[in-house]
This record gives sequence, C-alpha cells and structure tokens, in this order.
Amino acid sequence: MIAENTIAHLRVLKPLPFVYAFYDGRVPDVRLHSEAENWLDDGGFALGIASYALVDEDDALVYDTHLSPAHARKIRTFLDRMGTKRIRVVLSHHHLDHVAGNEAFADCEIIAHALTLQHLERNRAAIEAGVCDGPPAIAPLFLPQTVYEDHLRLEVGRLDVNLRHANIHSDDATLLHIEELGLLFAGDTLEDTVTYVSEPRALDAHLAELDRLWSWNIARILPNHGDPLVISAGGYEKPLIRATQQYIRMLKRCVGEPELRAADLATLIAGPLQAKWVNYFAPYEAVHRNNVTAVVAAHSN
Repeated sequence: MIAENTIAHLRVLKPLPFVYAFYDGRVPDVRLHSEAENWLDDGGFALGIASYALVDEDDALVYDTHLSPAHARKIRTFLDRMGTKRIRVVLSHHHLDHVAGNEAFADCEIIAHALTLQHLERNRAAIEAGVCDGPPAIAPLFLPQTVYEDHLRLEVGRLDVNLRHANIHSDDATLLHIEELGLLFAGDTLEDTVTYVSEPRALDAHLAELDRLWSWNIARILPNHGDPLVISAGGYEKPLIRATQQYIRMLKRCVGEPELRAADLATLIAGPLQAKWVNYFAPYEAVHRNNVTAVVAAHSN
C-alpha cells in the first residue's frame, strides 16, 4: 500500500532529555514512494531510520535530514515550535536517505566531511534526475557549505559535540561524540541488525576503524538504523561495535568458505543475538544476502 500521507508514521522519540529521534519505517505493508523497488522504500523505510536533533537552551543540531523534504520539514517545524533560535545540520555521510531533506534546512549551516561534499557534487546531476541509486529524485539537492577533514568541535548550547571522521560503511562518515557523556551518534557506521556493506573492498579498513571507536569513551550509541524501542530507551551499549566487527569477519570468511554463504543471518550472528548486542529484524536477511554477494564478488577477482 502506498501511503497518501508520507509522514503519517513519523514519530518523535526522546532517548535523552536533550535528544529527539525522528523515526520512520518498519511499518508492515506500507510504502511511501512506489511499489517498484527504490532506495527510499526498500532501504531506509523498510529497515527503519532515525534523524536526530540535539537541543540545548535555544540551540539545535540536526544529524541528517531524513528520507524526504516532507520529513525534514516536520523536523524543522518541531524545532521552530520549540523556540530554537539557531539550527545547524550535520550530515553523517552522502547516502541518499540521509541527505534527502536538505532543502528544508537551506537557510541553515549544513556541515559535512569534505569527502561527503565531493561525493554529492560528483553525483548531484544524477541524484536530481533520480538515476543515482534510482528514484525518487532529490531535486533540488542542497549541498553542505561547511566542511572539515578530521575533527570539528561544536558548541550546542552547553554541550560540547565533537565531529569525528571515520571510514566505516562509507569513506566519508561523520560521527557525533559527546565525550563527557560517553554518547555516540553513529550514523550508518553501526547498525542493528547488521551493517549494510556499501564498500566491500574496504572491510579491513572498517575493522581497524571499529577498533579505534572501541578505544573511545562510549557508554551509549544512537545509530540511524535500529530498533525504535532500543533507541527510545536511550540507545545501544558499546558491544554493538564488537557485534559489527564479528559480522564483518564472518562476511570475509564467506569468500574462502562457500558453505557459509547459504547460511541465514540469524545463524551467523547467533552469539551477538544471544548476548542481546543486536536484535533480529527479518528484513535484514535481504541486506545480508546482498552483503554476501557483494563481498564475494569483490574479493574473487
């Protein structure tokens, strides 16, 4: 069923007193764009997706602009009604389900890693035409005006927020880390049930970067794709990092151990599931199948 109101299922969660999660998706038998396969319905909406707003005093920082301009306008209206006087946006990376609503924040400072800007500039014409990863088009696509290379510190009200670059999931990932609180906003670098492999030749780099994350002061993790109940309750615990590493190592084993390729996801990640580091969500079986295919193809040549 195609929803007449594309934001009818968007809900606002509050995992922490100063954090709002704008969550949509994981709604059975509902699609937002079309019955045909597309990045919006079969990606972010099917798996569930959150954009975040950190709000302190009259200052707000938005982490990703969601699935569509309509979603982003809802976030913008929510923040305006709260009386925020300054809104800035940080993009976690360049994938479409994280930048689709930039238009609603065109009058705000949009911040991203330098590689994110490069990716978006290179693909802008295709994105606006709906031929970059397919429809729907994002037109116009508004680009970040401020970029950084390794680290950028922002003050959001009384919060010290560190933007840190990582090469996990994509080479341009930006994480938000509030060190004194042990709070990490992970974008797509960490995901529940499992990571989506978009760069299958970079798995060793991803594993090393995940080790680097493990060394940080992290008590709670808020990913963009995850279980809304866990997000609402304050996020994931640090072993989500280890669960992600274990899964990536299992994918690497699939290259040399063909018998593993046919195994279902629940079997391959039985340990993290039993430990409750992650939660099983059936649509990730398709993500896993695609991951296996991509990794085997990338490492068989």
